[in-house]
Amino acid sequence: MVQGVDEVTASRRSVAQARLNGSVRPSMALRVAPWLALVVMLALAAMLLLAGAARAQEATPSHATGAATGAQVARASPLGPTRPVPDPAPAAGAQRATQAEVATSDWTQDQLKAWWRALRVMDGTDGALPDALLPPSSPSAWQPVELPEVQQREATQSSSADARFQMRWYRLKYAAPNGRWPTSVALYMPRLVALAAAVLVKTDDGWRPVFDNQSGAREQWVRPLWVVLPSALTEIQQAREIEVVIAVPVMQAGYYSVSSVWLGAREDLEPRHDRRWVLQIGVPQATGLTLVTLGLFALVLWAKRREDSSYLLFSLATVAWLVRNLHYHLDLPRTRDALEWFWWVTHASMSWVMLLTFLFALRFARQRFARFERGMALFVLVSSLASMPLWGRGFDALVLLHICNAVVGLAGTAFVASVAWRQGTRELRVMAAALVIGVALGVHDLGLLAGWWWPEHVYLMPFATLVILASFLYAVQFRYVEALRGVERANEDLAQRLQEQSVQLSAQHDKLREVERQQALLLERQRIMQDMHDGLGSSLLSAMVAVEQGTMPQEQVVTVLRECVDDLRLVIDSLEPVGHDIVSLLATMRYRLGKRLQLGGLKLEWDVHDLPALEWLEPPDALHVLRLMQEALTNALKHARASRVRVVTRDLGKRVEIRVEDDGEGFDVGTVSQGRGLRGLQRRAKVLGGSLRVDSSPGHGTVVTLRLPVARADHEAVVQQG
Repeated sequence: MVQGVDEVTASRRSVAQARLNGSVRPSMALRVAPWLALVVMLALAAMLLLAGAARAQEATPSHATGAATGAQVARASPLGPTRPVPDPAPAAGAQRATQAEVATSDWTQDQLKAWWRALRVMDGTDGALPDALLPPSSPSAWQPVELPEVQQREATQSSSADARFQMRWYRLKYAAPNGRWPTSVALYMPRLVALAAAVLVKTDDGWRPVFDNQSGAREQWVRPLWVVLPSALTEIQQAREIEVVIAVPVMQAGYYSVSSVWLGAREDLEPRHDRRWVLQIGVPQATGLTLVTLGLFALVLWAKRREDSSYLLFSLATVAWLVRNLHYHLDLPRTRDALEWFWWVTHASMSWVMLLTFLFALRFARQRFARFERGMALFVLVSSLASMPLWGRGFDALVLLHICNAVVGLAGTAFVASVAWRQGTRELRVMAAALVIGVALGVHDLGLLAGWWWPEHVYLMPFATLVILASFLYAVQFRYVEALRGVERANEDLAQRLQEQSVQLSAQHDKLREVERQQALLLERQRIMQDMHDGLGSSLLSAMVAVEQGTMPQEQVVTVLRECVDDLRLVIDSLEPVGHDIVSLLATMRYRLGKRLQLGGLKLEWDVHDLPALEWLEPPDALHVLRLMQEALTNALKHARASRVRVVTRDLGKRVEIRVEDDGEGFDVGTVSQGRGLRGLQRRAKVLGGSLRVDSSPGHGTVVTLRLPVARADHEAVVQQG
C-alpha cells in the first residue's frame, strides 16, 4: 500500500534532468501492455514473459541492432582490476561483476547539459567527446569500489539555484577467456537509480559512446539497463580486453544506487534482462490496464444495481490506480511546472486508491463505519490539497505525500483487519489478509527505495496489487455464490410451500366443487318447484276449484289438464341435455306442442335454420326460452284467433333471432304494454341477456321477436339477477 514512495528518487532525477535539458525527449505516446483476460489470471506469468521478450527487443538501442546473435561463446573472463564474485548460478557465457573502479568529476549544470548535448549530437555518428567531458586519464583518479553501491539521502537538500552534480565513472574490463570471443557482447545492470546514464567503450581513437539513456531516463530507476556493444568494436578488441565505462551523473548529496554489472555473451544475458523487464515493467502495465477493464465491467454492474455501492467503489479504485501508474504509460511533461503537477497527481492518487480499497472492503462487513470512512476521506482530501505545488517550496511535498500515504495505508489496513477479526465475514477476512500482505510488500519496496536493504531486489507492490485484486474477486465470487445458494434455498423452500399449498388448494377445490354441486342441485330444485308452483300448480288449483264449484265444463277441464301436462313436459324437456343447441331445443318444443296446435286449428310453418351454439345455454336458460315460445304460441292459439303461425330463426352474427309470427286479429301494443304477461316476457328475455320485441296492430297479426347473444360475458351476473 505504500508503493507511492518508490518514485521519490525518480521524480527528483526527472525534475533535475528537465531543468538541465529544458525538455524531456518523448519515447512513446502510449505503451500498450500485453492483453490479459480475467479467466487466464493463473497464466499471467507466462503471458508476461512472452510480452517482455518482445518488448526487450524493441528497447535495444538502435546502434546495436546490427550485432549478430547466433553463435555460442565461451565463458567470460574476469572483469575490472580484481576477479568478480560470480552469481550462485551464472549463465554459461556471462559473469557478474561485484567490484569495479570508480572516478568522480564535480560538474556544474552547464557541464552536465553540455555532456548530454554532446551525446545527442554523436548519436549514431562518428566523432569525439570534448576532453573536459571524458573520464579521468590519470590512474590515481580511479579507486576500487564494491558493487552494488548505494548512497543514502541527506537530511537537507540543496536549493535549485546552487544545485551541483557529480559524474561517477565506473570502469570495468572484459577479456574473453582463451581468446574465444562471443559474437555479440552485452552489458546488463538490474538497477540504476540516477540521472540519465551512458556507456562508453575505449577505442584507439579514444572513448566512444555506445549507449545514451536520456530517452528512457524516466523509467531508469525501475527498468534494467541493457546495452549491446557494437560488433565492430568487439572485433577490433578481440586481441585485447575491452574497457567499458558506465557514466552515472548524480546530484551531490543526493540518493543514487548502482547495482552490480553483468558482461558477457548477449544470448546468455538477454533472458535474464527479459525476466527482469517483465517483473518491473510488464507486470505493472498489465495489472493497471487489467484493473481498468475490470473497473469498466464493475461500473456497468453498478449502473444496473445502483443500490450496491461496492461496484462503484471498485470502479473508482481502478481509475485511481491507473492515474497512479500514469508514468508507466505516458511520456513526462516537457516543462518543470507541468512535471511537478504530474508527479503530484500520480503520488496523491495513491492515498485515494487505498481509501477506495478500504471502503470497498468494509462493504463486506456486517455494519457500516460512517465515522471512520468520513474521517479517512477528510484526511486524504486535506493531505492531497496540502501537498499541491501551489504552496511554494518551503517543504518537500513528495515526502509529505509519502508520509500521508503511509498513515492512510497503515491506519486503514489496521482498522479493516480489526473489523475482520472481530466480526468480519469470510470474504472480509480474506481481503484483510491481502491488505496486510500489501503493506508488508510496500514496506519491502520502501526499504528497497531508501537503500536500507537488498538494492537489487525487484519492487513487489505490483504483485501485492494482484494479491489484493484476487481477494476482491474472491469476495465478489463468494458473495455471488452465496447469493445463488440463497436463491436456490429460497426456490426449494418456495417449491415446497407451493406443493403444500397446491395440495391444500386441491382439497379445498374438491370441497368447493362438492358444495357448488349441492348448491346447484338445491337451486335447480327450488327453480323447478317455483316454476311448477307458479305454472302447473296454479293451473291445477284453479281447475280443481272450478270443478268443485261446478263452474267448469268437462271440455275445459280437459284443456286445462292438457296445458298442465304440456307445462310439465316443458320443465322435463328443459332438463334434457341439448348441447347448447337452441335449434334442438326448438325442435323438442315443436314435438311437444305440435299436436295441440293442430287440434286448435293452427297451421305451423317451420322456417328454422342452423344457428351457432350458445355456450351459455344451460337448463335454466332453456326453460326461459321454452316459456317464451310457449307464451307466444299460446297467445296465438287462444287469443289471436289465428289460422297460421310461423316460427323463424336467423343468424345475425353476434346474435341469433327467433320470431313467432301469426295472422290473427292483433292488438294495440300501447294499450297492453303494462300487462303482467308482457312484463313477464320482458323479464325472461332480460334474464337471458337478450331482448324481446312485440310488434302488433289490430287486424294485422302479431310478431314476437327474441334476440339472444351468441357469447354472453356477464353470464354469472345475469344468472344471479335471474
